[in-house]
Amino acid sequence: MSDKRKVLIFDTTLRDGEQSPGCSMNIAEKIEVARALESLGVDIIEAGFAIASPGDFEAVAAVSEAVNDCVVASLARSIPKDIDAAASAVAKAKRPRIHVFCATSEIHRTHKLKRAKEEIVRMAVEAVKLARNSVPDVEFSPEDASRTEPEFLAEVVRAVIDAGASTVNIPDTVGYAMPAEYGDLIRYLIKNVENISKAVISVHCHNDLGLAVANSLAAVRAGAGQVECTINGIGERAGNAALEEIVMALHTRPDIFNAACGINTQRIYPTSRLIASITGQNVPRNKAIVGENAFAHESGIHQDGYLKNRETYEIMRPQDIGVPASKLVLGKHSGRHAFKQRTEALGYSLSDDQVNRAFERFKVLADKKKEVFDEDIEALIDEEIEKISEVWRLIGVQTTAGSNTVPTATVTLVREDQTVTDAATGDGPVDAVYEAIQRITGIKPSLCDYSLRAITSGKDAQGEVTIEVEHEGGKFRARGLSTDIVEASARAYLSAVNRIATRTVTKTPKPPSP
Repeated sequence: MSDKRKVLIFDTTLRDGEQSPGCSMNIAEKIEVARALESLGVDIIEAGFAIASPGDFEAVAAVSEAVNDCVVASLARSIPKDIDAAASAVAKAKRPRIHVFCATSEIHRTHKLKRAKEEIVRMAVEAVKLARNSVPDVEFSPEDASRTEPEFLAEVVRAVIDAGASTVNIPDTVGYAMPAEYGDLIRYLIKNVENISKAVISVHCHNDLGLAVANSLAAVRAGAGQVECTINGIGERAGNAALEEIVMALHTRPDIFNAACGINTQRIYPTSRLIASITGQNVPRNKAIVGENAFAHESGIHQDGYLKNRETYEIMRPQDIGVPASKLVLGKHSGRHAFKQRTEALGYSLSDDQVNRAFERFKVLADKKKEVFDEDIEALIDEEIEKISEVWRLIGVQTTAGSNTVPTATVTLVREDQTVTDAATGDGPVDAVYEAIQRITGIKPSLCDYSLRAITSGKDAQGEVTIEVEHEGGKFRARGLSTDIVEASARAYLSAVNRIATRTVTKTPKPPSP
């Protein structure tokens, strides 16, 4: 990072992020998050809005005492009582900051503040000077800067820097700006504010049009030295710029930005999960960087390329953000290469023919399930390894059952080139299926044991039926798999019948005579 420009990371998860509906935190949770942010390596933690409530004041004060390495900031309006509260709240911070703001756009001046431009400048200057009486580090934000007339914005920025602001933040408060437009605004200020070099230019972008990260990065390219953001992009309305996306963009594309930050990227994923847990705001599966699918591949083409060279379909390593490894999700789009790789990872050594047969059955299963788990794969392989020459093969099974209906099953089997269909009734749908299989095959074993379990989680979990039957003094165990438990029961029973028919299964040995 020595030859790159340093970009400061200002985290406002505890202030702007907490303003997201449902994301309120108590003091203990705020301290836990603050310590996680410090471990992550953020430069500034905005701990809250001290004047907002007694609880906010106490939280800012608690974070100020708990944090050692980061600047701790409290937000304040350009009102003396706000600034006094902020100063008191951060008084015990090792590196305190007061973050003062005042709206500057025409729509805010007219409808919210009802003040002229001259009054806005005066309020801003007086607020910065008052804050400087308490702390050496003052940040000023002209609220709704992106919708403020550029000439007036430059006037305000010039005035607050003269008053002692060491950081000037240029917020896109309502997510209105476009990246090129926002970058041009930062360049305009750098060119037209004579004393701009005396302050760090910061940016704070909201995501109303989904452009918070893009706008922030455009500002960095234009010369901004601080980015204000939140973990997982939480915040008011559509949220803020996501810290993890900003940081990893800088990390991944140094050729574009020639800038870096001090974030320990391997702490990104754990911190993201902590915020999700505390706020109850789950991270979307397709969320950039920290979403469950961010390093997951299901497409067969992508999996094949990834297995040959990771960089074909990954521009970042999962380990860089604290995720142990990429995930090859096995589903209906997966290819044979990924399936074989997974079987090897599970410790199996299969012949090409076994792989091909298991893969075909896997594709059938994947059409029924959103995701195929390792337990599903193991069950398929175990069944393939144990597979014997099939005398009868199940083609279809259909059952009818109900409280006022006699359970009936229709089963279709194939033997060599002969297809046979028969029906039977029973005490329940499974019993009816077994009766139908007996009628077709002519083999009538006695059922000794039957068990059913779900081998994976979720509504689409596979059911595994394991049975033990007895026939002519011999006992035979078999199992069947399907997302339909009746079909799984049929497969298990037919597998036992086939074992009986071919006599390839060793009979259960009798205990030795005493």
